[in-house]
Amino acid sequence: MNRRLVHLLVISLLSLAGCGVRSEAEPRDFDPPPGPQPIIVTSTPSTPAGGTDAEPLYFVRTDRLVAVIRRIRAAPTVQQQMEHLLAGPTEAERLAGLSSTLNGNIDVEGVSLTAGRATVAVGDDSDLSGRTDDVLAFGQIVCTLTARPDVATVSFQSDGETLGVPRADGQLSTSGLTAADYTALTAPA
Repeated sequence: MNRRLVHLLVISLLSLAGCGVRSEAEPRDFDPPPGPQPIIVTSTPSTPAGGTDAEPLYFVRTDRLVAVIRRIRAAPTVQQQMEHLLAGPTEAERLAGLSSTLNGNIDVEGVSLTAGRATVAVGDDSDLSGRTDDVLAFGQIVCTLTARPDVATVSFQSDGETLGVPRADGQLSTSGLTAADYTALTAPA
């Protein structure tokens, strides 16, 4: 063998041995940290590249609400976040099995924020028959908005009148809703 080749092999082996990563004979399992493990996406349909601000959105997978954290350039307003939710999952999120129950069920006309309470205006074209997908649709909105630090509760209105909406337990509520009202529908970590 060439002396130069032997020298390169020795240097390569010494470099690999000193990199600080020890090999293990067998792979080992580890437990993720406790709590919900959201899906993290690095961009939204409206931004070409991910950013440093987190935008939590809730979509649906197999009749469960699933948290998605999108990385965006600047924190969205409550209206912008609602628009992103209504736009539905991105292609990557759809490939991960996520969907939305909002399309065709709830006609969201707008959202306002006053003193920690988000009020969602719902149009007359909304299909509020109390089906499971209605509950999931309201859960998507409530969980998404209350994930914001500036929103404590969410209420719904139609033609200026407070609207009773279904919680996860099927009961109608006209008071401010929180993510806790939909915990039974939230996917475990």
